[in-house]
Amino acid sequence: MDENRVTGAARETVGRVQDAVGGLTGNRDYQARGMSNQMQGQAENALGQLCDNVREQPLTSLAIAAGIGYILGRLRIL
Repeated sequence: MDENRVTGAARETVGRVQDAVGGLTGNRDYQARGMSNQMQGQAENALGQLCDNVREQPLTSLAIAAGIGYILGRLRIL
């Protein structure tokens, strides 16, 4: 398991708590920080999942990256 997945899950949990506490107390600033932490945690978790997938299936990941690079290169030419 990648380190980003652990820290992402922790940040997302803290964000949910901040969002709930901000909603209960009526503190919109605290609630907004909670929502921000949730989104950052989700992004960090997604990055960790991507790293795990690359480690588990390096050839598949390489083929996907090459395909995306080819498509982006073709779009630039047109």
